[in-house]
Amino acid sequence: MVSASWDGLNYSHRQLQSKEPNVATSTSLIMQASFCVLPSRELLVVTSQKGIQMYESDGSIMVYWHALDLPETPTTQAVFARGISAVWDNYICVGVSSGSILVFDIPSKGSNITLSEVLEEHKDSITDMASECSGSQECIADMVSADDVGSMCVWKAGEEFHLLNKISGFDMTCSSVKLWKGTVAAGYGTGQIRLYEAVTGILHVEINAHARWINSLDIAPFSGLLLSAAEDSLVRVWHMSLTPETNSVEVAHLHNECVTDTQICGARFCDDDGFAFAVTGYDLSEIIRYTQT
Repeated sequence: MVSASWDGLNYSHRQLQSKEPNVATSTSLIMQASFCVLPSRELLVVTSQKGIQMYESDGSIMVYWHALDLPETPTTQAVFARGISAVWDNYICVGVSSGSILVFDIPSKGSNITLSEVLEEHKDSITDMASECSGSQECIADMVSADDVGSMCVWKAGEEFHLLNKISGFDMTCSSVKLWKGTVAAGYGTGQIRLYEAVTGILHVEINAHARWINSLDIAPFSGLLLSAAEDSLVRVWHMSLTPETNSVEVAHLHNECVTDTQICGARFCDDDGFAFAVTGYDLSEIIRYTQT
C-alpha cells in the first residue's frame, strides 16, 4: 500500500499481510485488490482463490470475510473471485469464477456486511467489473461486468439490480472494462480496445491498440483520458471525447511509455485528472510512477 504526494516526490508504503481467518499462513493466490470508495466509507477489497476479504482503507482491520464454495471433489475448473466494483451508495460487487456476481450491502460503519443478492447472468468466469465513474446523475447504467468469452452485462443498481443490456462477446476474453458517461471501454486479449454505448450496445470505436493481451484499462473521469497497458511492454494514453448531439465518440492517441522487457499486468491513474499514472509488471517488485511535465 503506497501513498504519494501530488508531485510524487514524497511517498510512504506499508505491507498488508493478507490471510484467511483461522489460517496460520495463506497459501491462496491473490487475484485482485481494489480500494472501494462509497459516500460513507472506504474499504480495501482483496480477492483470492479462497474468498473475499474486506479491510478498513488503511489495512488495519479486516471487517469481513466471505469464503468461496469449494467443490467437494477436485475439478479442472479453477475457483476464484475476480472483478471488484463499488456501486451506488452502499454496494460492493465482486465476481467469481462460476460467472456469478455477489452483491454486498455495506453499512456506513461496522462489520455488519451482508450478501444481499447474487446476479447469475454470466455463464463464464468474471474477468472485471466497473461502475459509472463520471459521477453524472444522467447516466442510466450503473455497472458493467465482463467475462472470459468477452460477453458484457450492463446493470442498473437499486434495491435489486436489473440487467439493462447484454453485449455479445467474440470468444475472446474481455480482460478489462470501464464505464464513463454511459460509454463502455473494453480491453481484450487480442490487444484491441472497443468503445460501446452501454444501454444500446452500439459499437462506436475499435482500436488495434496493442500487439499483445491487454491487462488493464483505466479512465481519468475529469479529463476523459483512457489508459491502456498490455503484455507488449507498452502503456498508452488516449483521449476520449463524446458528442451527445450526434451520439458519437472520438478517440485520439496522446502518449505512450515502454517498460522494457516487462509484461505489464497493472496500470492505474493516480488522480481523477490523469496527471500521473502508475504501472507494474509480472515478476516486477516495483511500482513505476509517471507524471506529466
